[in-house]
Parts: sequence; structure tokens; C-alpha cells
Amino acid sequence: MKKLKEAILITGASTGIGYELAKLFAQDKKPLVLVARNQNKLEEIQRELTSKYSIEVFIFPVDLSVLNSVEQLYEFTRSQDLFIETLVNNAGYGSCGEFVNLPLEDELGMIQLNVTSLVHLTKLYLTEMVANQKGFILNVASTAAFQPGPYMTNYYATKAYVLHFSEGLAEEVKKYGIQVTALCPGPTQTEFQKRAKINNPLLFKGPLAMDSSSVAKAGYKALKKGKVIEIPGFLNWSLASLVGFIPRFIVRKILAFLNNKR
Repeated sequence: MKKLKEAILITGASTGIGYELAKLFAQDKKPLVLVARNQNKLEEIQRELTSKYSIEVFIFPVDLSVLNSVEQLYEFTRSQDLFIETLVNNAGYGSCGEFVNLPLEDELGMIQLNVTSLVHLTKLYLTEMVANQKGFILNVASTAAFQPGPYMTNYYATKAYVLHFSEGLAEEVKKYGIQVTALCPGPTQTEFQKRAKINNPLLFKGPLAMDSSSVAKAGYKALKKGKVIEIPGFLNWSLASLVGFIPRFIVRKILAFLNNKR
């Protein structure tokens, strides 16, 4: 039987947190599988990381919000004789506005990408991790996971799912030698806000905002240390911890004010 190569798979790897994570994991000197929609950007990153770290970098351009895309990605890694020892579910997007006015196609696509594809990928690769009694899974959630978010209602709900899914799974699979970490960043300076059509200086230029490099480093270190939840930044951690002590109707009012400042 042919020996499989241990590899690291990162979705949403072309920009922001995903790109910064790709650079960090490249230092582990294992083959990378980088997944995103933008083929040109992936090819550029492939050249960069191959040259700098002398590792194999596979790219797979695909939109994971499209049905059957996960199976295509899985078959690709199998065809390359790769054992995905580390899975980073980073791909995702958000939307801003009144749910009733947002395009249904975009909202369902968000659930497909942020939740369904993440669960599907985890199921496929976790099965192999359990068989090998080793593995790492890093799921990118958000501080949005800790409370409801009027005017970004669907996005907050998807990230709450990712957090709870990751926590439950972490407890289930630790007996197999597998580590699951949920990375929960606050406002991060990436292309996320552009796609979500958010232009709110209170969030993305205020004291809570962090750069994608710092967030990626926090997630990478947390996974290696065996932490189940990582909230980068003291202020973000403090607010996420504090929200459980504030009446929920007040939390909803505050988030409605912040998320509607577009």
C-alpha cells in the first residue's frame, strides 16, 4: 500500500487570515493544499511559498459554497496521495443589512460555505485522522459566535454554529489524539468587510480591530498548544467573556446599533 504524505489543507487561503495562516504552516515543512476561488492569486502564493520554504504547494481553485465542491476537493487530495493531517476551515463570508432585504441566494450560500462545507470537510478528513490516531482541525469562527447580531443576523448564527460544533467535537475526538480549535477573532482588517459591505469605523478602525497576521499567529499557536477556544486580543476576549453577564435584550440593542452603522 502506497504511503500517504502528511499535508495541511487551508480553505480561504488567498487573502487575509487564510493567507497568513498559509505562511505560518509553511514553516512546518509539510505539503500545503491551498483552496480559494481566485486561481491567479493561488498561483502567486504557490510560487511564493514554494520558493521561500522549499515545500510542495498544491492549489485547488473552487467555490466551496457550490454543491459538490467539497467532494471534488476531497477527491483531489486523494488523487495526490495526501493524508490531511491538519485541516484549516477558514473560508467564509458575511452580509450586512436587514435579513428581509438581503438576497436569499447570498444568505443560503453563506450557510453552505460557513457551515455545511465546513462540516462536510471535517467529516471527510476527520475519518482519516481517527484511522491514523492523529490530526489537527482549526475552525475559524468569530467573536460574533457569542451573541446574536441584528443586521448581520445570519452571519452571527453561522459563527455560533461553528463555535459550538468545534467545542463539542473537540471533546469527542481528543481520545483519538486529535486537536480541534475554534479561532474567534473580533473585527479584523481583511476583505471580509468589503464583501459584507460594512464601512463602520467603530469596529474596523477602533481599539477592537486587529490585523490578519496577528490573528493568524494567535490561531496557529493555540492549535499547537491544544487550546479549544482562542479569542485574539485582550479587549475582544474581555467583551466575549462579559457578554454572558449582560441581559440579552441589552446585548441585542448594542449589536443592532453597531452593525447598523454602515
